[in-house]
Amino acid sequence: MEEEGKVRDMVTPGEVLGKASDVRPGKGTYAVPYNDLVYASLTGIHHSVPPVPDSTDQRPTVEVTDHKAHGAVPETGSVIIARVTKVMAKMASADIMCVGSKAVQEKFTGIIRQQDVRATEIDKVDMHSSFRPGDIVRAIVLSLGDARAYYLSTAKNELGVVSAESMAGATMVPISWTEMQCPLTAQIERRKVAKIGG
Repeated sequence: MEEEGKVRDMVTPGEVLGKASDVRPGKGTYAVPYNDLVYASLTGIHHSVPPVPDSTDQRPTVEVTDHKAHGAVPETGSVIIARVTKVMAKMASADIMCVGSKAVQEKFTGIIRQQDVRATEIDKVDMHSSFRPGDIVRAIVLSLGDARAYYLSTAKNELGVVSAESMAGATMVPISWTEMQCPLTAQIERRKVAKIGG
């Protein structure tokens, strides 16, 4: 079926839409560099949009639009807000609620792997200490991972848990670790000052 120069077909996540050397990935798609293929990242309508006549890149752009609604769709590099649903030893699952400032209208699942929680001391990350079910996290989309779930990362200063509740159900408040001081450290500092002064 064709409409205004656009070819429309129904596709599902993981379906090959063409070679990256022949088509440009657009919304709802992603390219895999090592095999030069472009894939659909959601179920929807496949659009092939011709290039602008005076463009230097004459490849058509392929896009996939959600067939149910035109809500926000996670893409590689998107900053998202998600609710943690399950925490395991090596990963946490989350339901994506917003892409940027726009709410999603379809269910998208994300996975935060142990190696994507933070940038340093990755081998020391304890998933159960980092996340709890119900936590609201800000993360970035790394890629469409296995089992049709997006791989997410919180390994930047501006990312991570933005809202959480304690074990007792109270709302937790963020703190600055630089402003906290261990009582033992404070005692050592006071002793140093006393020695210098005495």
